[in-house]
Amino acid sequence: MVTLPEKRFDFNTKVQVSHAGGELSTDTGLVLVKEMMTQLDFTALAQQLVHFKDERRYYRHTNVSLLEQVILQLIAGYYTDLAANQLRIDPIFKLLLAKSSLASQASLSRFWRRCDDQTITSLQALNQAMLDKVRLAANQTELIIDIDSTHADTYGHQEQTDFNAHYGTMGYHPLVAFDGQNGHCLKAQLRPGNVYTSSEVDPFLTPLLEHYRQSLPCTEVVVRGDSGFATPELYATCEANHAFYLIRLKVNRKLSQLAENLIQIDDGQCWEKTETHYYATTYQAKSWPVPRRIYIKSTRPAGELLFEHEYLVTNFTSLSAEAAFTLYRQRGEMENYIKEIKAGFYFDKTDSSRFSDNHARMMLSVLAYNLVSFMKRLALPERHRGLQINTIRLWLFKIAGKLVHSGRKIQLKLSTYHVHQALFYQLLAKIQSIQWQGLYAQR
Repeated sequence: MVTLPEKRFDFNTKVQVSHAGGELSTDTGLVLVKEMMTQLDFTALAQQLVHFKDERRYYRHTNVSLLEQVILQLIAGYYTDLAANQLRIDPIFKLLLAKSSLASQASLSRFWRRCDDQTITSLQALNQAMLDKVRLAANQTELIIDIDSTHADTYGHQEQTDFNAHYGTMGYHPLVAFDGQNGHCLKAQLRPGNVYTSSEVDPFLTPLLEHYRQSLPCTEVVVRGDSGFATPELYATCEANHAFYLIRLKVNRKLSQLAENLIQIDDGQCWEKTETHYYATTYQAKSWPVPRRIYIKSTRPAGELLFEHEYLVTNFTSLSAEAAFTLYRQRGEMENYIKEIKAGFYFDKTDSSRFSDNHARMMLSVLAYNLVSFMKRLALPERHRGLQINTIRLWLFKIAGKLVHSGRKIQLKLSTYHVHQALFYQLLAKIQSIQWQGLYAQR
């Protein structure tokens, strides 16, 4: 029999502490996540869509149950596979996964080895199926696709890790796309560390645009990106799929001359005040087969003589230059989405040596991030939709509770002193009342 250590505190020597509380869990609030997964029919979708390279003849844990275990662990804040060893008999995790015990760290390590390129593609298909379902439930008819690249540090000899000159360190260089209206992660792709920002953006973006044009029509699609994505191939892809684009251009001499020629200064110029002017004109770079419309923003800071210029290339025809820059500036919110998925859901954690394993880890972080994002979008009160995952964990997921089995019923008893219990039940009721529409409606 194992003897559990008991410790005393200096602030009160009468108090003894030990981890001998029995069947208690600190993650009882994860029942909200499981309820959201049930509403989305997550398990059935995963079984239908996700493929694994599985040659096992006998097994205890199905691949889908392991998939769900990893996602729940990430949402709960357990970013290492090793945490599974301690969680194996956690009563809440056993309840949510309907298992007598969870998979161990060793089982999870073997799970990653069963992920190949087809698994990555099918995980994206699962993500897209959930996005479509949520999109219909929210009655969202417009779409803004914000594309960007980010960095994932590596600390060993992982496959395809390389030095990235922009970030000045070794790692991977993932490509990501977010919904600019609600922060859902539309797509992610792991890339070697030394590729340029816009590398592979055409095959990355084209399936998204085709899907939203054909399978799930939108009234309007807008693609936004910084100057790293200013390539004629991207413009052509958007134009071929009837999507608008707003892409920032890098400064060059020809653009600067064009902007300076548009500025007019008269004798009554007030140099003590900042002034900003907006222009729309046409421009053709050497690599462009045709001229394209560009917007120019010229700003002269107070007390300065020279103007600073910013440029956007677009296929909008009726949008004013000022409105275009206002719409583009909203893209800055994407930086917060990237920070959230990396810091809160461990998107950039690359524990495995194989490239495909790390790509699969990244995709599971995307699924975990989106499940919480869907919950915020569809079920949280509007004033709480901006909450970050760390706050949501503290308020709603990290709740002390225990399971009580009595007859045919299972009672889940939460802490009486849970501060945010009103919000907990409000969120639960809202999740259960979501109205699904169209092809993805519940039976």
